[in-house]
Amino acid sequence: MKLIKTSIIPSQPTFAKVEAKSELDFEAICIFVAIGFFLDTDTYWKNKKVLSPASHNKIDSQGNLVNSQPWFDWYSSPRDISFEQALDEFTLLFETIVTEQSKGKKVILPLSGGLDSRTQATALNYIGADVLSYSYEFENGYSETKIAKKIAQICNFEFKPYTIKNGYLWHAIDDLAQLNGCYSDFTSPRQMAIKDEFSKMGDVFSLGHWGDVLFDSMNLEQLTTEEEVTVILKKIVKKGGLQLATDLWETWNLNGDFETYLKNRIALLLEKIHIEDTNANIRAFKSKYWAPRWTSVNLSVFESSRAIQLPYYDDRMCEFICTIPEAYLADRKLQIAYIKHRNPELAKVTWQAQRPFNLYNYETNKLPYNIPYKLINKFKRTLDNVLGKSYIQRNWELQFIGDQNKKQLVDNLFKNQIEGWIPKTLLNFYINQFYKGNYTQNAHPLNMLLVLSKFNQILSDAKTD
Repeated sequence: MKLIKTSIIPSQPTFAKVEAKSELDFEAICIFVAIGFFLDTDTYWKNKKVLSPASHNKIDSQGNLVNSQPWFDWYSSPRDISFEQALDEFTLLFETIVTEQSKGKKVILPLSGGLDSRTQATALNYIGADVLSYSYEFENGYSETKIAKKIAQICNFEFKPYTIKNGYLWHAIDDLAQLNGCYSDFTSPRQMAIKDEFSKMGDVFSLGHWGDVLFDSMNLEQLTTEEEVTVILKKIVKKGGLQLATDLWETWNLNGDFETYLKNRIALLLEKIHIEDTNANIRAFKSKYWAPRWTSVNLSVFESSRAIQLPYYDDRMCEFICTIPEAYLADRKLQIAYIKHRNPELAKVTWQAQRPFNLYNYETNKLPYNIPYKLINKFKRTLDNVLGKSYIQRNWELQFIGDQNKKQLVDNLFKNQIEGWIPKTLLNFYINQFYKGNYTQNAHPLNMLLVLSKFNQILSDAKTD
C-alpha cells in the first residue's frame, strides 16, 4: 500500500484508478472545453481521477485509490492584528520560504511587469541569491521586457530578453501535448517558445504563480451561494466555451443540458467550502479547484528542464492567507508595502497593469491624470494599424492568425481522425467563424478542439503501439 499526501496547492497532478468503466467521461470533457481545465478530480476517463489537494491517500499495488481523507480545509479566521504586523509576518515568512528554496542554487527568475515576480525579485535581492532573470514579450506586443530589464538592473541580476515569435507552436505542439497531457490549451504556456533555453540558465526556477490570487480580493459585497456561483461562472467560463460545450453535449446525446449541469457542479463544490466571507470563499474555491487543474498543468514545461519552486504555493503561505484580514489582502496591499519597504527603487518601476504609473502613484491611474498616456497609446495603435502592424496581446493571435498558421491549424485538427467523435461539420463551423474575423469569440473553441485532436492522436498512437 502506498501513502500519498498532496499539498494544499499541488504543483503537479497525481493520478489513480477508481472503480468505474474504462470509457471517456464526456460530461467532464464538456466542462473542460467550456472553462479550459478539468474540474475537481475529473480526467478524460471515468476510471481515472486526480488526487484531491490537501489529502492523505491510500493507493494499492495496482494503482487503485483505496481511501482519501483531507488533512486541510480552506478557512477564513482573520486575526485582530495591525497592517504593520501582517506586513512583518509576511516579510519573515516569504523571505524564509525563498531562502529555503534558493539556498546554494543559481535561481532562474521569470520576470514580468506585474507584482508577483517583482516581490520575488525583492526577496531574492535582499537575501543575496545568485539569480539569472529573463522575460519575454509578444512580437509586435507591449514591451514587457523593458520593465523586467529595469527590475533586473536594480537588483543586479543577469538578464535575458526574449520575443515570442509567430507560429512557434507548430514546431512544439507534439512535445507540449506530451508534457501537459492535453490537460490545457496549447497557446497559454508561451514559455514553450523558449523551452530550449532553460537548461542553460541555472539550477532551479522560482515561479510566481498564484500570488495575484492569494494577495488580492475581488472586493465583493456579501453574496448568497447562488450569486457566488454566478460570479465563479463569469470568471471561469471562457468566451465561446459555453457554446462549444453545449454543441458537444448535444452531439454526444448527454442527458439534460450542459449549462445546468455545470452550474450544479460548481454549486456542489462551493458547498464543500465552509467560509462565510464571500471574497475568502471564492479565493478558496479558485485555490482548491482552479490552481491545481489550470495553473499547475503547464508547470511541467519548466520542470522538464529544471527543478521548480513556487513560494506562493507553499503550504505555510496558504495557511497564512487564511488568518489575514481581507482588507489587508485587497488591492495587493501587502506585496506593494513589502516592495516599498525592502527596495524603494523597485517600487518606482512601472507597474504594467497600471502603466505608466508605479507603486507610488498607481492610484492616480484615473481621469484626468491618465489622459496623456491614453492619447499617446491610442496614437501609437492608430499608427501601427496604418503601417499594417497588428498589436498583439494574446499568444493565440501569433499562432492562429495568418495563412501559414491557418494551414497548420487545419492540418493538425483533421489529420488525427478526430471526426470519429467530433463531427467534421462542427470543426469546420468554428474554423470558418474564426477566420471570418470573429477572433475573440472563437479562439478558445479552436484552442480546445486542437487539444482534443492531439489527445485523439495520442490515443491512436497508443493503440498502434
